[in-house]
Amino acid sequence: MSGDAHLLVAADYVVFAVVLLLSAAVGFYYAWRSRKQGTSRDFLTGGRKLNALAVSMSLTASYMSSVTVLSNPAEVYRYGAIFGYLSISYVIAVVYTSEVFLPVFYRLAINSTYEYLELRFSRATRLLGMLIFFFNLLYTGLVIYAPALALNQVTGMNLWGGIISTATVCTLYCALGGLKAVVWTDVVQIGIMFAGYMSVIIKCVILKGGISTILSDAQEGGRINFVDFDINPLRRHTFWTLVFGGAFTWSSIYGTYQPQVQRYNSCKSIKHARLALFINVLGLVCTLTSSVISGLCLYSFYKNCDPWKAGQVSSPDQLLPYLVMDILADHQGLPGLFFAAVYSASLSTVSTSINAMAAVTMEDLIKPRIKLSEKKLLLISKGLSLFFGIVCVAMAGLASLMGHMMQAVSIIWGVTGGPLLGLFSLGVLCPFVNSKGGLCGLVTGLAAAVSVSIIGMISPSPPEMTRPLFLSTEGCNFTTGSSFNWTTPLPTEPSLFTTTPGQNTDDIHAVQWHSPSYLYFCVIGGLTSVIVGIIISLLTGGLRETVDPRLMLMKEDTLSYHLFKRLKNFTTKLNETKGTELSARQ
Repeated sequence: MSGDAHLLVAADYVVFAVVLLLSAAVGFYYAWRSRKQGTSRDFLTGGRKLNALAVSMSLTASYMSSVTVLSNPAEVYRYGAIFGYLSISYVIAVVYTSEVFLPVFYRLAINSTYEYLELRFSRATRLLGMLIFFFNLLYTGLVIYAPALALNQVTGMNLWGGIISTATVCTLYCALGGLKAVVWTDVVQIGIMFAGYMSVIIKCVILKGGISTILSDAQEGGRINFVDFDINPLRRHTFWTLVFGGAFTWSSIYGTYQPQVQRYNSCKSIKHARLALFINVLGLVCTLTSSVISGLCLYSFYKNCDPWKAGQVSSPDQLLPYLVMDILADHQGLPGLFFAAVYSASLSTVSTSINAMAAVTMEDLIKPRIKLSEKKLLLISKGLSLFFGIVCVAMAGLASLMGHMMQAVSIIWGVTGGPLLGLFSLGVLCPFVNSKGGLCGLVTGLAAAVSVSIIGMISPSPPEMTRPLFLSTEGCNFTTGSSFNWTTPLPTEPSLFTTTPGQNTDDIHAVQWHSPSYLYFCVIGGLTSVIVGIIISLLTGGLRETVDPRLMLMKEDTLSYHLFKRLKNFTTKLNETKGTELSARQ
């Protein structure tokens, strides 16, 4: 490895521009096709006529944000391939969503997830849920800011040029075409994203002489670390942390997060909606597998000279772009393809968020208060998309303060997703939970999640708990600048969770108790919401109240009920056939 800086060349910019223009063209095409949409409902939900395959790819694309593309490989590079256990949490979350939330939401045909909260609990609960959702604007800002910063520091690409171009493109096709434009653009972008990943992986495998060399290097470096079943919740990554904590996090995203619910609720039938969720699991697993392999490729190349420890990059999130410029710079156009993939990941997530925020504002704030014609509602929906696109650019500035991306995202999901997951689960599954219990549960769950997040900022876990794997600079052969000292310890990225320098080791045990793994933030918020909601409801007469059956999950709603019923019928018929044959023989 050399320490020489690489810059994008003209061919890279051409490929970058062409690929992004292709995404934009698809969005504008469907915007033109949908120009005669007569209602705001058509604009925000695609008229509930979308098919399973397109929606499944859109669900995967919005998950595969720039945070995923850049941060997941860095997590594997620093903490090992155990990160791949998240795939189990995807399956759990999708099954839970399909069986518990989907039947109720689809039956009600709601445009805003938070509309359910008023139907089931109260107007106040709906408004609080909506306000919590808008906190996720920070996540959207992070998704825009992250790739622009990484490309700026590694390639010299203009920071705010990247931010504004990303926001402008997706805002325009969102404002013109609504959900249909968003979904079909996502279909194209998911292909671009995987092409970017594959360009890196294939080149790494070729340079290393095969995948076996990469795996061997990873094994020697302790990155193949799947055997870790420690139940300690203070550990950053273990089997239980990733599966249990990840299941809560992803259930909150797929079960209650407006952008995801809005899309599978826009399918032409509940069968298509279920199918979209299950096909999406394959996309999630493929994405995670690509991230893990990319992280192992990173380690194989930099096992003797870590660019982060050597001061060549300022954050782990810049490692993959650094590798791209290191191995693909001689292949003009390929770096441009990879960075187009990163920006495509941003476009898919941001466009989905813009559409969702427009839907929530329309359904939760405007429609209940103002009676307008469908034509005016449609114009307002488009105006809201434009407005939120501008807001997202402003949020990108705030996102610069969030630090390391993976943990910043976990703060956002932990604070917002956990309490809402608990509340919606109570609403759908527990008929005795009333409005008082629901609201108190949401407030206390939110307070618990915020408290844990703040404590994590003030008293982060020591390395004894996070256990980053060893990174070496012994093989570095480039000339270091004055800012780099070979005796300098591992640099601290601008993170809310960085261990405080000079921390007294006598305080380690106290700190540990206040610093669970970032994946448990959602668990804490969710369980607090459930426990408090149940207790308050029982104390305030919840058992005496009645609930509209349409708002509750019924056994006939679940796929498992019908599967067991068919299995029972099949077994009964099989036994009857055997009995008949036995009687005939006698």
